[in-house]
Order: sequence, then C-alpha cells, then structure tokens
Amino acid sequence: MSWIWLVLIACIVGVWVWRSLPSKGVRSISPDELKQLLKDKKSGAQLVDVREPSEFRSGHIQGFQNIPLGELAHRSDALDKERPVVVMCRSGARSARAAKWLARHGFRDVRNLSGGIMAWNASKRRTS
Repeated sequence: MSWIWLVLIACIVGVWVWRSLPSKGVRSISPDELKQLLKDKKSGAQLVDVREPSEFRSGHIQGFQNIPLGELAHRSDALDKERPVVVMCRSGARSARAAKWLARHGFRDVRNLSGGIMAWNASKRRTS
C-alpha cells in the first residue's frame, strides 16, 4: 500500500514542477532590460500591469495599461498577438501566470518583469 502513496506524491511533485517551468514563448526580463525597452520607441511592446486597479492606482510604471489578471482572458483581444507583450505585477508571480496564459493563447513574444514593481522600485533606488 505504501507504493501507492509514493506514486501519488511523485505525481503531485511532477505536476508542481511542470507548472513551474516557463512556457514556450515566455521570457523573464530584468528591470534594466525593461528600462532599455521603454527607451526603444520602435519596439512596439505592449505594456500590461496585471495587478488590481487599486494597486495600479497606488503606483505604476508609466506607459503600462491595467488589465487585471482576472480580466485578462476576456480583454486580451485588445492586444496584438504579433507584437511583444510585457507583463508585470507586484512581485512577478501573477504576471508569470498571465505570461503563461498569453503564450498558450497565441501571443508570440511574451516577457515577464522578474520581481515585478518591487524589483523595478528597488532598481530605481539603486540608480538614484
């Protein structure tokens, strides 16, 4: 009977590891890479903050539009699948889920701000 538990635990761990792996077409970017992207007006990148509206109002990166994670599925048609999409949130966890969803639904170039706005703000303090 104990081998059944081992198989069950192995399956659970396997699913957890599989879900943690980055999806094809998703790339993490650092705050410094985002700064360069924001300077490049020819990049055509679409900038999406997936936090809740109250979080967005409390402070956001200029140029990002607010599409909360829970609304992404029915608002993604406002985004162009052929242009790069950069997603961000508070710490990078919600935006990682958003990035995976976008990649699975045909978006070709999806980038996730690693560490989210917390990393962005920390990088601004370091360079100030």
